[in-house]
Amino acid sequence: MQIGQITRELENWAPLHFQEDYDNCGLLVGNPETNCTGVLCSLDCTEAVIEEAIEKGCNLIVSHHPIIFKGIKQFNENSYVARTVRKAIQHNIALYAIHTNLDSILNGVNKTLADRLHLENRQILAPKPGLFDQNGTPVGSGLKGELPLETDEAEFLNWIKEKFNLTVLKHTPLTGKPLKNIGLCGGSGSFLIGAAKAQQLDCFITSDLKYHDFFEADGQLLLVDIGHGESEQWVSELIIAHLTGKFPTFAVLQSLVCTQPITYFK
Repeated sequence: MQIGQITRELENWAPLHFQEDYDNCGLLVGNPETNCTGVLCSLDCTEAVIEEAIEKGCNLIVSHHPIIFKGIKQFNENSYVARTVRKAIQHNIALYAIHTNLDSILNGVNKTLADRLHLENRQILAPKPGLFDQNGTPVGSGLKGELPLETDEAEFLNWIKEKFNLTVLKHTPLTGKPLKNIGLCGGSGSFLIGAAKAQQLDCFITSDLKYHDFFEADGQLLLVDIGHGESEQWVSELIIAHLTGKFPTFAVLQSLVCTQPITYFK
C-alpha cells in the first residue's frame, strides 16, 4: 500500500479545505507514491517519535499537530523543529498532519471529549457558513450538546477531572446554577466564548485561556480550562480507529512517546 492511499483516506474523512487559513495540514514530508511499511500515530511529532518510528519500522507518522507550523529558515541544531524534520528526511519517514480539519468535523477531536461526558444532541458550536461534510453535516469550530441530566457544578468539575484523567483544572467562579447545555473545544478555544454565551450554554470547556479570558464569562456560564494536551489526549486513538476501520489488515500503531511538554508540580 502506498502512503498516498492512506493520506487520501484521511482527507476523505477530514478534507484539507476544512483547515483554518493559518494551519499547515497534509503531507509535510515524503512521497505519496512510496510504499508504506507502517503508520505511527501521535499527538505531536518530535525527535523521540521519529526514533520510535524507526525502531518499529513505520515510515509514515500521522500527528495531530503539524511539526512544520511556521517557516523554517535554517536546518541546524538550534531548533527542535528543524532537527525533527531533518531526521525524518534522513530516514525516509513521511510526516502527515491532520489538525484543524479534524477539529472542524462533528466526529473529530471534540467527539473524543463529548463521548466521555455522554453528551447528547450534538451540534457544531460555530458552523462555517455554507460548509458541510459529505453527509451534509455542518463543519466548523467547537461542539455543543446536552448532559443526560442536570448536574451540580462542583460534581461536574469532579466528573471532568475523573473522565479526562486530570490532576488539576482552572475554572471561573461557580454560577450557582445547574448545568445541562455544554460546549467543548479541544485545543485553544477562547475565540468561542462569545458563541457559547450567545447560545446560552451553561458551561464551556477548552484550554489555553488567558487571565482576561476568564472575565469574559461575566457570570453567565462556567468556563473550564483543562489544558491543551489534556483536551487532545485521545486524538491519536481516534485516528487509529478510523484507519484500522478502513485498512483492517495494515499496521497502524499508537506512539508510546509522551510528548506533553508541561509538567504540574503538586
